Amino acid sequence: MSKSELDMEFNQAVDRVNAYKEPFPADTLLKLYAYYKKATNDYGRPKSKKPIINAFKTNALFQVKGLSEDEAKQRYIDLVNSYFLYGK
Repeated sequence: MSKSELDMEFNQAVDRVNAYKEPFPADTLLKLYAYYKKATNDYGRPKSKKPIINAFKTNALFQVKGLSEDEAKQRYIDLVNSYFLYGK
């Protein structure tokens, strides 16, 4: 898959998640959060008002530390596709 195809699929997956109105399971949300942050090279601190949520988000980011941006995009895409195929 070329870089532009990967970017296009990633953006479509992000749009799909953003358009979905039902709540995602917490573990899925944390993975999506971490993959998205890594894929977009956004390393800002978590901004939740609840310290425990920030701790979970920080831990999720730590778990994807070794991934490249492209690997994170592909994992995000795979997680979204898997969730919508099997997760509901």
